[in-house]
Amino acid sequence: MSKELIESKYLKKRERFNVGDTVKVYVKIFEGKKERIQSFLGIVIAKKGKGISETFTVYRNAYGSSMERVFLLNSPQITKIEVQKLGKVKKAKLYHLRGEKGKKAKIKEKLSFAKKDVIKEQQESEIK
Repeated sequence: MSKELIESKYLKKRERFNVGDTVKVYVKIFEGKKERIQSFLGIVIAKKGKGISETFTVYRNAYGSSMERVFLLNSPQITKIEVQKLGKVKKAKLYHLRGEKGKKAKIKEKLSFAKKDVIKEQQESEIK
């Protein structure tokens, strides 16, 4: 059996996202015998690896404290990944965002065709 064949059993179909996107990751947390789902919202600052060992790093600066978490993309603890915003970036790793606040930590949003149509409709309705 080849490595790819074995790994294909454990690969999960996830929503596609890139570095610079704002994502909400839902993670299973085990506390004793109880299990709950906790969300982590932040900007993807790095993606590494491929196949079953692919990881991504999510950075968040909230209430004056910075947090960074590395997630295994195909982990059974991750229940869902939602893309909130598409980021428009020119670099593959956004480590320069660490420790930045306010405008320096912002990333321009990439507007998709669907969002552009919605914005045009809103602008047209405001004019009327």
